[in-house]
Amino acid sequence: MFTQRLTQTSDAARACLHGAIHADGALDAAMRYATGGGKGLRAFLVMECARLHGVDDSVSIWPAAAIEAIHAYSLVHDDLPCMDDDDLRRGLPTVHVKWDQATAVLVGDALQSLAFELITNDAVGDARVALAASLARAAGQEGMVHGQALDIAAETADHPLTLPEITELQAGKTGALIRWSAEAGAMLAGADTAPMRTYATALGLAFQIADDILDVEGDAATTGKAVGKDADAGKATFVSLLGLTGAKSRARALVDDACDALAPYGQAADTLREAAEFVISRDK
Repeated sequence: MFTQRLTQTSDAARACLHGAIHADGALDAAMRYATGGGKGLRAFLVMECARLHGVDDSVSIWPAAAIEAIHAYSLVHDDLPCMDDDDLRRGLPTVHVKWDQATAVLVGDALQSLAFELITNDAVGDARVALAASLARAAGQEGMVHGQALDIAAETADHPLTLPEITELQAGKTGALIRWSAEAGAMLAGADTAPMRTYATALGLAFQIADDILDVEGDAATTGKAVGKDADAGKATFVSLLGLTGAKSRARALVDDACDALAPYGQAADTLREAAEFVISRDK
């Protein structure tokens, strides 16, 4: 059920997002390119958590498309030479490689702005202002950008990050958008966001640990991006701090925590439980 729903929501969010891109020339093409792939996990979380709270897909599609725009912008900027300096993303040349650095910067800027146009669509209803404000916090100085800043600072720090420090970093860089995605559905319904936040906090950390494991055990052909970069750079990761076995054990425990948080929803949340299992079983 999860795989089918993931495909459905990912395709719908991408179609909505692409339908809102009206730029001309290279910018239009590069924006579509940057948003043309990926798992669509964040869009899935928005729409499935909304469904769980009785919100129709015709409403949740807008914040789902918005979060995919924000996520894509973050990847385009993250790949730039001044950040992580990656040439490959999702098995294809990164935007700055296929076009140039200036285009990549503008693509990220345009996608970030487009996200807030999407989330304030009239179809979203009375929740759109709260959703826009909370997305700004999740993507900005309190969330993703904060985590990215900590990551960059760690590259020149005089000591490797500790486990609490790397947990804080990843709670922003990776976890903030995942948390927002799960909470958005409850916000659309005017429901309590606490169970979704607990679920997504554990899910987001498990997702990052799985990424660290893939950086050690994965291969570029399957993951679609360079592997082994963290070890080569001497960066502290959950694997370097916990060991491979310890990291896998921690990820497993987090998935169990995520599933436990869904207990109030009973069997109606089984697709979200499958999503949690997917996070640590994926190969890319």
